[in-house]
Amino acid sequence: MMSKKTPQIRFKGFTGDWEERKLGDVISISSEKNGNQFSRADVLSVSREAGVVNQIEYQGRSFAGASIANYRVVHKGDLIYTKSPLKGAPNGIFKTSEAEGIVSPLYAVYQSREANAAFVGWLLSNDNFATHYLYPLVNKGSKNTLLVSDADAISGHLSFPNIEEQAKIVSFFTQLDNLIALHQRKLDLLKEQKKGFLQKMFPKNGARVPELRFEGFTDDWEERKLSDIVSRLSKSSNNSGLPKVEFEDIVSGEGRLNKDVSHKFDDRKGILFSSQNILYGKLRPYLKNWLLADFKGIALGDFWVLKSTNSDPKFVYSLIQSNHYQKVANDTSGTKMPRSDWKKVSSTDFQIPTSLEEQKKIGSFFKQLDNTIALHQRKLDLLKQQKKGFLQKMFVS
Repeated sequence: MMSKKTPQIRFKGFTGDWEERKLGDVISISSEKNGNQFSRADVLSVSREAGVVNQIEYQGRSFAGASIANYRVVHKGDLIYTKSPLKGAPNGIFKTSEAEGIVSPLYAVYQSREANAAFVGWLLSNDNFATHYLYPLVNKGSKNTLLVSDADAISGHLSFPNIEEQAKIVSFFTQLDNLIALHQRKLDLLKEQKKGFLQKMFPKNGARVPELRFEGFTDDWEERKLSDIVSRLSKSSNNSGLPKVEFEDIVSGEGRLNKDVSHKFDDRKGILFSSQNILYGKLRPYLKNWLLADFKGIALGDFWVLKSTNSDPKFVYSLIQSNHYQKVANDTSGTKMPRSDWKKVSSTDFQIPTSLEEQKKIGSFFKQLDNTIALHQRKLDLLKQQKKGFLQKMFVS
């Protein structure tokens, strides 16, 4: 025993000090080999973000070798160490498996003994703890490979509470992860629904009306060139009192800012925009950098700034996200730095409702859907941030 400590946050009823123990004394190496127990469909991979995942489901195909007889068997609750560098984790990562399956023999697999292996997985989910723990144990090869054995990886020391408190902590983080996964599924469903609505609420294949329509509207839509319903603004400014927006500030495909730009002031020169103008990233249009502005500012970089004319701005903003517009905008010039062709896009005919009221209905519908998606995204981000804080405060480094 080397030292005793306590975490910042603790469950009621637990007061004893945590004890520093050699990791190899409390979890054990699993040497169980596959043989013919599991098939290639059961091969697992380890992702820093997603955890332990089925390789085929997550990556689309199997990367297993010709024989999987020597692959290591993983049971639910086992701890896996990648023993290879991953993005953001140069010393590799530990993750607890919630699935049964097999992993490459290049991975290390550990099981509970005197400590809950899942508890160790949660503890080392904190990047600071993992780096502090792994750095002295791992050597790097000439090609940035990790030279560490299964035994070496558990030769360091960590602090542990009693087994009951470990189980309580594991249960807490498991429930938190389940809640995060639930919000993620809701968010993914909303995004899929929006994609479906964009397909069905705009005419396709030469049709004069969309598949889905608001009640009370029956007239055919009409063909109008984009240049008939928007004007492209080009007035430039380097006003240091106006916020600047550039590609890196926009969440791709979601039309929202990823940071507060209200005080992003400098004297760089760009195109002036006002509230209800649309910013469309013409460089690499497949990145889907678009924004319906609700403030006045300056667009920096390869943006088109569009102002609705004889049309509803929210409708036009929805139109540029439709399949027809995206197909035209992505018919680009240039290979390394492809850009949308304004002459081609502006002269293309698009189907739009003759009624401004129907345009407003459609635009408001998608705006409300975007707001709902943004709300769920904020909730998800908050949960992830809370989890990060708990990982820092509920363990002893």
